[in-house]
Amino acid sequence: MTIAPDNAQQGASHLYLTMRGVVQSMDDVIPGKFEITKEGIVHDMRSPGGPHEVTAAHVSRRLEELMPDELLAHNGTPDVEDEPEGIMRHPDVMVIAWTDLNVEGSIDPRTVIAAIEVVSRSNPDNDWVGKTRDYPLLGIPVYAILDPRTGTGAVFSDIHSTPDGPRYATRKDFVYGEDVTIAEWTISTDGLPRYA
Repeated sequence: MTIAPDNAQQGASHLYLTMRGVVQSMDDVIPGKFEITKEGIVHDMRSPGGPHEVTAAHVSRRLEELMPDELLAHNGTPDVEDEPEGIMRHPDVMVIAWTDLNVEGSIDPRTVIAAIEVVSRSNPDNDWVGKTRDYPLLGIPVYAILDPRTGTGAVFSDIHSTPDGPRYATRKDFVYGEDVTIAEWTISTDGLPRYA
């Protein structure tokens, strides 16, 4: 059976809305974090606290010391969501204007200046592979990864078109202890905790 493009889009939207309903119903019942990608639902089993949360808090505070007052490095809810793309993600830290955060429901990902992820022990490919693919699709111009497993990280930027869709053209790797530039701000990675 052939599905016309309009029906295919409607089917994809219906599938996405169904997955979003499933994620919302599990959020308060099952520990961890649920996100929706092009491949389906991702479940990160990370438990709150520890090096993951401490890293996110340090990065947030270090960025906010440098940013203008109208911006913040937010490390709470809500998600960023693009229903037509069928993607709902939850950055560990997002640099965003206060006015763009002050909305009902999910954040428009095209208002996010930078997304920062701290790699989880339970699902590192979600940050290194999945989000490296999804964040340029969402139009997030800068994506930084900090990996407490290895004490390394990378900053991705310069979205460009490819046959597989938008991708980051530039990757700058760093090791903990070096200064790293995320969007317009350079912060230290010195003293960030590692997983035991």
